[in-house]
Amino acid sequence: MTVYAIIGGTGLTQLEGLTLDESLRINTPYGAPSADILKGHYAGREVLFLARHGHPHRIPPHQVNYRANIWALKHAGAEAILAVNAVGGIHSAMGSGHLCVPHQIVDYTWGREHTFFEGSLEAVTHIDFSYPYDEALRQQLISALRQHGYAHSDQGVYACTQGPRLETAGEIVRLERDGCDIVGMTAMPEAALAREQDLAYACLALVVNPAAGKVTGVITMAEIEQALHEGIGRVKAVLATVLAG
Repeated sequence: MTVYAIIGGTGLTQLEGLTLDESLRINTPYGAPSADILKGHYAGREVLFLARHGHPHRIPPHQVNYRANIWALKHAGAEAILAVNAVGGIHSAMGSGHLCVPHQIVDYTWGREHTFFEGSLEAVTHIDFSYPYDEALRQQLISALRQHGYAHSDQGVYACTQGPRLETAGEIVRLERDGCDIVGMTAMPEAALAREQDLAYACLALVVNPAAGKVTGVITMAEIEQALHEGIGRVKAVLATVLAG
């Protein structure tokens, strides 16, 4: 039976309903993960859980130790990763509260430790990253969304920006011109590192605000927090359905 790991993003620093067996503090060659890995049972299945930004939420997206997180999850026995991401909506279909299972990524980040393949290597390694999300895992998320009848998109292009600031309206125009549907700050290098470690990886994205310039006025943290509060229950229900399947 596949061992799933859940990486919780903004709004999901803990997983209610997780029967905790142990808390794993794993030292990695890349430093400390964002938090201890929680190992237990959820929806009747063994599962690992890691809070991407720490618990409490304290690590900004550009300072997350993505390499340590992925290495630690692999070392703890993970075989597949379900990543939860809070995002902004660029495409008109991506309103607040909408759920998206992206199929592609455009990476706009810089300066992040983005690969395990560096230093004194015996050979250069290139991974195929044509399709960054595992299709079988994506279909499991999509099936769960359909079972619950939640408003969702079966695909989308995730623009990953550097953060921690939100984007300008001009930048969103550019991202939309590039073909992006949602925007967040944590898809990369997380997805690529999972591929380097041969871990199946898929994302469940919760839209928590319209992207800059998509509505009149500014984006407020109060609006984002309200959307998280209203949407995180649906996220947990979808994850539980996938794990119980």
